Amino acid sequence: MKLIAGVDIGNSTTEVCIASLDEYQRVKFLSSALVATTGVKGTKDNVTGILRALSMALNKVGKKVSDLDAILLNEAAPVVCDTAMETITETIITDSSVIGHNPSTPGGVGLGVGVTIDVRNLTSAGKNKKYIAVIPGDVSYEDAAKALNDAFDRGIVVSAAIVQKDEAVLICNRIKKMIPIVDEVKHIDRVPQGAVAAVEVASPGRTISTLSNPYGIASIFSLTPEETKYTVPIAKSLIGKRSAVVIRTPEGGVKEQVVPAGSLYIRGGSGSVKVSVESGAEEIMKALESVQPLEDVEGEVGTNVGTMIHRVKNSMASLTGQSASKIKIKDLLAIDTVVPVRVRGGVAGETSMEKAVAIAAMVKTDRLPMMDVAEYLKGKTGVFVKVAGVEAVMAALGALTTPGTELPLAILDVGGGSTDAAIIDQKGIVRSVHLAGAGDLVTMLINTELGLGDRFIAEEVKKNPVAKVESLFHIRMESGEIRFFDRPLNPRYYGRIVALRREDMIPLPREDLTLEKVVQVRRQVKYQVFVHNAIRALRQIAPQNNLKNISNVVMVGGSALDFEIPEMILQELSRYNIVAGRGNIRNCEGPRNAVATGLVMSYVG
Repeated sequence: MKLIAGVDIGNSTTEVCIASLDEYQRVKFLSSALVATTGVKGTKDNVTGILRALSMALNKVGKKVSDLDAILLNEAAPVVCDTAMETITETIITDSSVIGHNPSTPGGVGLGVGVTIDVRNLTSAGKNKKYIAVIPGDVSYEDAAKALNDAFDRGIVVSAAIVQKDEAVLICNRIKKMIPIVDEVKHIDRVPQGAVAAVEVASPGRTISTLSNPYGIASIFSLTPEETKYTVPIAKSLIGKRSAVVIRTPEGGVKEQVVPAGSLYIRGGSGSVKVSVESGAEEIMKALESVQPLEDVEGEVGTNVGTMIHRVKNSMASLTGQSASKIKIKDLLAIDTVVPVRVRGGVAGETSMEKAVAIAAMVKTDRLPMMDVAEYLKGKTGVFVKVAGVEAVMAALGALTTPGTELPLAILDVGGGSTDAAIIDQKGIVRSVHLAGAGDLVTMLINTELGLGDRFIAEEVKKNPVAKVESLFHIRMESGEIRFFDRPLNPRYYGRIVALRREDMIPLPREDLTLEKVVQVRRQVKYQVFVHNAIRALRQIAPQNNLKNISNVVMVGGSALDFEIPEMILQELSRYNIVAGRGNIRNCEGPRNAVATGLVMSYVG
């Protein structure tokens, strides 16, 4: 009796399948295990995770690693899926002629325009100007309110106020006239004295209209057409906000740094093509398809995308010990997105949302590094180790253990770093493809587009439904359903969007996000990555590259467990009369463990 282990090293997880093989070559599957992948897929760092997964699976059947007769690894060429947010607009604002800010707790209502002045200097202000009072943090709200009231009594026109602390409402409740007040201006020392400024606060339930309009800003500050162009990022960042402050900085305070997005040089079996990142994701993907099969991609030197490609290749070279010149880009996935670009010179860490392209690059080397992993694992265990098969092919073999499947069979392996597809015809001939972009890219895009600043929370938003905590005893689900609780919820959750992880609630860090926005971004990103890649992968393996020549698809991999991705893919594939669904490997594992199971089956064959 032989004891065999199939090991699937993935970008996010490492899966193990343990099976026994008798003298008649009959297989009995015994156990399985799953752990987080250690290190970059296809490098020696993976061995730590492999040993942990083997021990977990073998403990279930009372065995040790030394009892194994063979360990079978998937042919996991080292892969790095890196991403770069490259601004299509080409110009990154480093200093602006205007500065925008949007706090969450403004005071008052209306639009106020005037010259900035320290609130303590109002006693010497003239009556021939309109003023915007600047209230530093060392001035209490009582003193600020008294200074404003004194100014009103003397006929000084104070049309608005800018406050460093979170005290706009406190001041508003203590002054004689209703003026718009914006607070939480962290770097109030950067607000120049004597500069023209505008403060706008919308009435409850409404959003600002003047400062979110470039021409509205131009009208207030008498800007030229060229100057108006620079206000667009500020106006865009303030769309949908309830309050804002815009300040005209002194003449000569405007600096513009031009950072070209750059071009990609794509080389393939049918020729070469140059495509500008500025043209967007759709054009990049069209260029990629036009030169298939892809041989390599280079980035234009001195540009954002050039730096990104250089970084990817060098990081892989250092991991594998090979020359960077031997590292090739195997596949690219470009996705249109938006990215917050920080406005330097801002008074409160302002950002403007810029259109961008996210690029996931898959890197390949020769097979040597994976052989090094096998040798290293053999040295650690003393067990025979073999690199047994291509990942997508092994997944297809494992998928055949799903009840109700038959040849010909296509599989779609949706994991953390890549999307794999394979098709086995009735003669047993297999075609497969390995493409960049999957769950990790989705997490990164959700994190960026929602401005969460926390990859862990972005992962939870990706994997779980969300809800709005509307009181301490009920939440409104994204489906519209109201859920009530017997015990009060944590007060910190009140008014917040939360991700519903089993029985836990994980609050999102941004309080200004709406339920609709979170759901829209999550579903849109999943569609762009998973559905787009599924169609791209299946088309490449389909007979005559025609999707209608595929009759059924089994989805496997960790992302096939997602609560909405399989349904999205199924809905899209139904347009081509393809029957698709989650796999159930060995009738007990669900969509997981397909590659590890396939490795054992290939050994027997």
